[in-house]
Amino acid sequence: MGTIEAFWIALAAIRAHKLRSFLTLVGIVAGVASIIGVMTGISIVQVSMEQEMSVLGTQTFQVQKWPRGGFHNDIDWRKIQRRKPVTVENANVVRERVESVDLVGAELWQFGSVARYRDESTEPIIWICGGTPEYPANNTHLVQYGRNISNEDVRVGRSVAVIGFALAEQLFPFVDPIGKPIKVDGRKYQVIGVFEEKKSAMGGNFDNYVLMPVTVFQKNYGMKGEDGRERSVNITVRAKTPALLDSAMEETRAVLRLTRGVDPREEDDFYMFTNNSSIREFNEATAGVKLGAFVIGIIALLVAGIGIMNIMLVSVTERTREIGIRKALGAKRKQILWQFLLEAVVLCNLGGVLGVIVGFGLGNIVTLFTEFPVNVPMDWAVRGLVFCTIVGLTFGLWPAVKASKLSPIAALRHE
Repeated sequence: MGTIEAFWIALAAIRAHKLRSFLTLVGIVAGVASIIGVMTGISIVQVSMEQEMSVLGTQTFQVQKWPRGGFHNDIDWRKIQRRKPVTVENANVVRERVESVDLVGAELWQFGSVARYRDESTEPIIWICGGTPEYPANNTHLVQYGRNISNEDVRVGRSVAVIGFALAEQLFPFVDPIGKPIKVDGRKYQVIGVFEEKKSAMGGNFDNYVLMPVTVFQKNYGMKGEDGRERSVNITVRAKTPALLDSAMEETRAVLRLTRGVDPREEDDFYMFTNNSSIREFNEATAGVKLGAFVIGIIALLVAGIGIMNIMLVSVTERTREIGIRKALGAKRKQILWQFLLEAVVLCNLGGVLGVIVGFGLGNIVTLFTEFPVNVPMDWAVRGLVFCTIVGLTFGLWPAVKASKLSPIAALRHE
């Protein structure tokens, strides 16, 4: 008896006991769906988060006072709060002294502003960035229409602005915004450019912000925030080549430690990160959730495996006479073993396929209510089916061995 024939016999046996097979499949579907559903959901968020975090170029890193991932406890928060703010002067020193970099930008940010053009006005949800000409290149957000701010704009403090794509659509639905005056928090700026569209599934500020010269930001908003603390600058630094990224980070660290008077025995009083480091931190943060879902799914599959073993043992008892007839007709022991083992594997994988489909559906529910893209992590589907096969082989082995060891004469006498 060949494998194909054994496969069709296995399917016939499963169809012959529909209710029993269905109850067994429920456990397998639940186990696989729980794993695939959670992994799909995390994969969707992960893909979006990686896109969100990849705002820096491949050879760019950022220096700032505050850690990007937040604080682990109040002690860390108070410790970092006491740090000196990063300044525009620090950025200028890096630009002058670090030879392995070619673009060094400085950024100051504030949230909650209102932008207006004639009768059109936004809600107070606009981000304001006071920056330097390096901003578009270092943040991979290029100007689509008009021009970028220039060094001259920064030097003389011109009241000009480059606005986000969504902001341009809201304030100028039927008008070319280039050269038009807008008011931001009551102050007038001339629009000189519009950024390319860069949607954010996480509700980020990619399309709802205004870039102005950092000197204008300092003049209009001051160097203290609404909480009374001195503002700290974000410095974006681009290495001359991707191969020089690590060297550029070390050189920048050394220059800033010297400039900021950090004692050699003390740790840095600033935080540095790249796209890869941010993505790695996110993956580490979600590792516990992935592990928990995997453990729960494995437990469910093991319970389902025990159910499969019990059902296969019942099936062996019910089909004892059939086994005796096959052996009397010349079926070998390994053929009987393979037939029952294949039946357990087929049953497990039927449940696995259904579990994968259900898991993908559950995991992608979040995409119906957000801007997250649909994602189907096929690697986890393959892992789920492989584990189902292992479960079928493991828990189907004992019943299959028991069936193969039956004596033909005793089996034929069985009623």
